[in-house]
This record gives sequence, C-alpha cells and structure tokens, in this order.
Amino acid sequence: MERVRELSEQRGARDVSELPKAHLHLHFTGSMRPATLLELADKYGVRLPDALTEALLGGEPPRLRATDERGWFRFQRLYDAARACLREPEDIRRLVREAAEEDIRDGSRWLEIQVDPTSYAPRLGGLIPALEIILDAVDSARRETGLHMRVLVAANRMKHPLDARTLARLAVRYADRGVVGFGLSNDERRGMARDFDRAFAIAREGGLLSAPHGGELNGPPSVRDCLDDLYANRLGHGVRAAEDPRLLHRLAERGVTCEVCPASNVALGVYEKPEDVPLRTLYEAGVPMALGADDPLLFGSRLAAQYEIARRHHGFTDEELAELARQSVRGSAAPQDVRAGLLADIDAWLAAPPSGTPGRTPLPASRL
Repeated sequence: MERVRELSEQRGARDVSELPKAHLHLHFTGSMRPATLLELADKYGVRLPDALTEALLGGEPPRLRATDERGWFRFQRLYDAARACLREPEDIRRLVREAAEEDIRDGSRWLEIQVDPTSYAPRLGGLIPALEIILDAVDSARRETGLHMRVLVAANRMKHPLDARTLARLAVRYADRGVVGFGLSNDERRGMARDFDRAFAIAREGGLLSAPHGGELNGPPSVRDCLDDLYANRLGHGVRAAEDPRLLHRLAERGVTCEVCPASNVALGVYEKPEDVPLRTLYEAGVPMALGADDPLLFGSRLAAQYEIARRHHGFTDEELAELARQSVRGSAAPQDVRAGLLADIDAWLAAPPSGTPGRTPLPASRL
C-alpha cells in the first residue's frame, strides 16, 4: 500500500487508495494476510509447502503458473494448504475482519467476498453451520469496520453439478442474510458450463446475480458458454474476450461486467507482463470492468494495486480510473442509495486536486 501511495505522489496524481470503489472479485481463503496464515499454521501444527512458507516469510508471492495441468495443481495445493488453517469460527471471523480492514485501506466501500462453504463444512459442523458462521462474520466485520460487505456463494467446477444445485438452493435460502450472487470457480478447463445450468437457474429464480468464472485459462468460447448457458450478469475474469471483437461488442451491449484481476493474470501465466493484460481493449470496446485482487495471499497485491497497474502500465488517467471505479459500483449488488453515495464520492475524489497540490482538500467522508 505504501508503494501505491509513493507512485501516486511521485506523479502528482491522485491517490488510488483513496478512490472509492467496489471490490467484486475476492476469494475467501485468498484474502488472508500472510502473517495470519503463518500464525494459524503454527497454532494448528499445519506444515505449509516449503515454497509457500519461503514466499510468505520473504514478503514475495510464490512463483505460480497455471496455464498447464501441473501448474494448476501446484496452485491448488498451495490454496488447499492455506484453507486447512481455517478451523474454528474465530479463524473465520478474523479472516473476514482483516479482509475488510485491508479493503478499507485500499478505498473499497463495498465488498462482495466469494466463498464455497463446502470447503469449510467438515470443520465447522456441516454446510449450513459453515455458511451461517461466514455470514455472521461478515455482519460483525461490517459493524466493526463500517465496510459494506456481502457474500457470493460459489460452486466448484471440479465437483458434481448436483453439488452446485445444493449450494444454489442454500444461497437463495440466505439471500436475506447477505448472499447476493452465485458463482462457479476453479479450473474452467474442467466441466462444461452447461452442466451447471440448472444450479444457476435456481439462483437466478431466487433473485441472485450470476457471476461464473470464464475467459481466463480458456479463450472466447468459455465466455460465450457463460453467457449462453449460465446467463451471466458478471464474469469472473473474462479477459480472453479481448480475442474476439464480436464477443466484446456483445458484452458491451449487454452491460456484462468483467471482474478483471491484472496481477493474478500475470502471476498465473495468462499474460506475460502487466502491459499485456487487455485492459485498454476492453475499456475502449465499452465493456464494463471491476478490477479485483482475486487471491492477494498468493498473488501479493490487493485492490488499489490493480488500479495502479492500469495507471502505470496502461496509461489510464485519473478520469479513466474514476470511470473504472464507477463501473465497479454499477456492476455490484449494492442497493441504489449506496450506489448513489459511492458515485458521488468518486466524483469528489476526481474533483479534488492531485496529491501534493497546494490547497488540496481531503476526500469527504463516505456517505455509506
């Protein structure tokens, strides 16, 4: 975060960590602070993979590349090791509270955190108790930090579609407790989107938004499948749509928001360098975007850093960064009054003089 501030100040630009924004792509376990993972691993006697421990102790993310089967398996192994350190309700509460604190530092005013409760059910008393513990933790973190938080329940492509239907029904059941959407995560090269169409129909009929992963490890056909079979309102990633101009037009015309995570795209080998991520292509095609951190624990950067990538590697101006923030708000499940307040605060950020400018006034307190 300090590095983000330094870069902004060096350019005389506005601080992106003060830019009000919505965060729509953050995975539950992957939101954990490295120090918290190390502490919990020691507490429970969990032996983390050497590569993960060395990376966490060294302050650098582990080297990952998931564009082949072996690389994806390694990524999942690291993720599963981290998940194994979340064993008690207090661990869940701590993770959620700390995720909220980190998001607030980055200017987030609305967070939709994504979770598959089946991953935690064995240690938390079952599927329903696990989701209730997570939702209680989100509600507590909201009260303690002031950050508006909601939950997106995600099914796993690697599991049977019947499991996804169970999760969809559960998600709908808890729509009045903070569940706002239904997703589909894990390796998009496994399992066809249409295999999960009934689960997404259950979620849609229950008033939840549809936000499956697609267009990251697979190309444009993956995006089309999410649109045609799952009626996606949002896409987890979606960047590979840039390879098909007609698909870009379709996304723009429908107003489907792509949850783009530049740092993780590079870390996983989808693109070689930050400047290769097609932010400009999507933006200029009129495709709404919501920049996200994905899994900061493994990729080493949080929300504000994604906006700094847009500025530093793609030449986004403060006006364009403000528009990206607006798009994140419009793509969220936030109620209308919250959206209106957030959009007004984004305008206030843009109206304020850049950092270091004489007469610069602090950003007004959020209306949230």
